[in-house]
Amino acid sequence: MKYFLAIIGGGPAGYTAAEKASKAGKDVILFEQNAVGGTCLNVGCIPTKSLLYGAKQYYNATHAQKYGVTAENVSFDFAAMQKRKTIVVRKLVAGIKQRLNNEHCTLVTGFAKVISRTDELVTIECNGETYEAENLMICTGSTNFVPPIPGIKDNPAVWDSTDALNATELPKSIIIVGGGVIGMEFATLYHELGVPVTVIEALPSILPNLDPEVVAVLADKYKKAGINLLTETRVESIDGGTVNVKSQITNDQLQISAERILVSVGRRANLNGLEALNDIELNRGAIVIDDFCKTNLPNVYACGDVTGKIMLAHVASRQAEVAVGRMLKVIPLQRIAYNAIPSVVYTNPEIASVGITEAQAESMSIPVEVRRLPMTFSGRFMAENEGETGLCKMIIDAKNHSVLGVHMIGNPCSEFVSAASFAVRMGYTTTEFEQVVFPHPTVSEILHEIL
Repeated sequence: MKYFLAIIGGGPAGYTAAEKASKAGKDVILFEQNAVGGTCLNVGCIPTKSLLYGAKQYYNATHAQKYGVTAENVSFDFAAMQKRKTIVVRKLVAGIKQRLNNEHCTLVTGFAKVISRTDELVTIECNGETYEAENLMICTGSTNFVPPIPGIKDNPAVWDSTDALNATELPKSIIIVGGGVIGMEFATLYHELGVPVTVIEALPSILPNLDPEVVAVLADKYKKAGINLLTETRVESIDGGTVNVKSQITNDQLQISAERILVSVGRRANLNGLEALNDIELNRGAIVIDDFCKTNLPNVYACGDVTGKIMLAHVASRQAEVAVGRMLKVIPLQRIAYNAIPSVVYTNPEIASVGITEAQAESMSIPVEVRRLPMTFSGRFMAENEGETGLCKMIIDAKNHSVLGVHMIGNPCSEFVSAASFAVRMGYTTTEFEQVVFPHPTVSEILHEIL
């Protein structure tokens, strides 16, 4: 049987594309080496958020006195948290399989490898069988990047994010190498469960890709809470549970020890099984795509982390929708608004961002007006975030007054950053955005107050 579309990788991009194309009546075959749902669902977004929510419940209980609530002898069961995490993942995986359960979609579990390609046909091998399709969509995702640090390889004290998520017991102490999104979310988890945490970041700030003012609010809180944040510090080597570091400010060399060392310094596009596509265009190890997720090969598309654009699950899903729309010749074809992609860091408090930062505007020579407002201007925020100030920052084009970016810290900004994303996506001016009515009392009103 020849399929209309073969998809390698069953993560957010892969299963979204399979569902969309099969519901349109096209025969689709989806290959997934491990579990449907990919990294995000199985060893990424969902399991980390499940554990973080459990940690937040414990943290809130132990800090409830500021709301007039007394909780005594509060404890947590990490094994129970892990069990709940597994149940949540299994239910969601089952839900995805159910969505793909139709006469036009075939799911194959195994490592898929491209054997050959012409402009009319792609041949794929999996589990000793060969399959043919008119079109190929590459959704192979990304893998943890392992830096070439002496002593990191085959070190039982060293974890990656998957190891940390699968651990049955909490470490007595932990060093996190990498102060990016993954590193800071794990720092939040361990700190709120009482584990001493040290974060080592080579750049001048944690979360270096986010707005510095917003990040500074989090860094100040975490330092006061006892998290050891070592920025501008480079890891020289690892010896068992000891990390040898060098300050890039003072040139001092230090030794820091912990029971576990979590390395989370980024991810790289996964190109395994694609060796036969030796004429596909790459840039810095990722597949180059056009506005509709098409590669330089006429019948080959790529979506998700493997493109190296923005490694977020919701970006992968949207890319898949656009790519399938292109294959099906859906009119009008819509491009992805990469300038309006929201992102969230699930620390405590949360950070949510969309659009460009003040620094990016400066580098692009865009004159902007910057507005800042503490989240305490929202009555709901004041009622539910005792002792917190938060920050909402809006970047506005100084010429046409359109909203170019919004950057926030304060719970629960992840739940309403979409409103800011919509404003950026549609090019709303401040006058137009001001006409949007936000319900009262909600923290989302901060987007109206800052206008």
